[in-house]
Amino acid sequence: MNKIKHFLLIAMLSLLSTAYAQEDTTKNWTIKGENTFLINQSSFSNWAAGGVNSFAGNLIFNYDFNYKKDKWIWDNKLLAAYGQTFQKETDWRKNDDRIALNSLLGYQATEHWLYTFYMNFNTQFANGYDYTTTPKSKISGAFAPAYLSFGPGFAYKKSDDFRVNISPAAARFVFVGDENLRTSYGLDADKGSRFEFGASLDAYYKVGIMENVTFENILKLYSNYLEDPQNVDVDYTANLFMKVNEFITVNAGVQLIYDDNTLIPKIENGNVVGNRPALQIRQILGAGITYKF
Repeated sequence: MNKIKHFLLIAMLSLLSTAYAQEDTTKNWTIKGENTFLINQSSFSNWAAGGVNSFAGNLIFNYDFNYKKDKWIWDNKLLAAYGQTFQKETDWRKNDDRIALNSLLGYQATEHWLYTFYMNFNTQFANGYDYTTTPKSKISGAFAPAYLSFGPGFAYKKSDDFRVNISPAAARFVFVGDENLRTSYGLDADKGSRFEFGASLDAYYKVGIMENVTFENILKLYSNYLEDPQNVDVDYTANLFMKVNEFITVNAGVQLIYDDNTLIPKIENGNVVGNRPALQIRQILGAGITYKF
């Protein structure tokens, strides 16, 4: 219970720390963002059908730093998310852990088309474990893995809610700091990084379904020319945002990832019997407090 209180205190302080922030609308920069604290909780007492008491808390920080002058634009998005789930039988476990920085520099060629140079970086804060093994086994960590990709290209941008960027000459580095995890992410055991060169597509589409309900889609595709270019890496995220009032929201989301270089442990009777590529799925649903500025 003390851990829950500490988690709630930290979450509320982080939200209050931005209470005096205001949107920066200087001549060339537009800076905006939102902080969200989601809560899921269930409790049972003398419940004949049975049940497990649980609590989940998630913090999500989403910021945009956008620059525009004449024909130049520079769009930057920073996303940081972390969450924990607690059950009496299993104690605390991580349920969300993301750091993502996306940057796009563009020069306007026509009304909606731009010449671009993009950069994406993704990793996580903390260690992740597979709890189906005995004992639990570490499967990820800070900079294990981390992905850095960049390259020139062109983009179609109708608005901030609909844009597609294509890079036919995209470099990508995969970093794995933990030597015990390197082969699980397609690296040689004695190398801490892997270089790829290929084509990438990044698409973003956000639409209002009805009043106070919006649906957000984020799609990333990558094909490595140097090895199995037909095996396209896919990263798709769908988020549904339902606004109750100025501060209360209900958020639902799902993320699907497939990368044939990422090997997931195959478990039989609590033991790892091999590794294989598999579709990765992350889902989240919660009601919480959102502060926008």
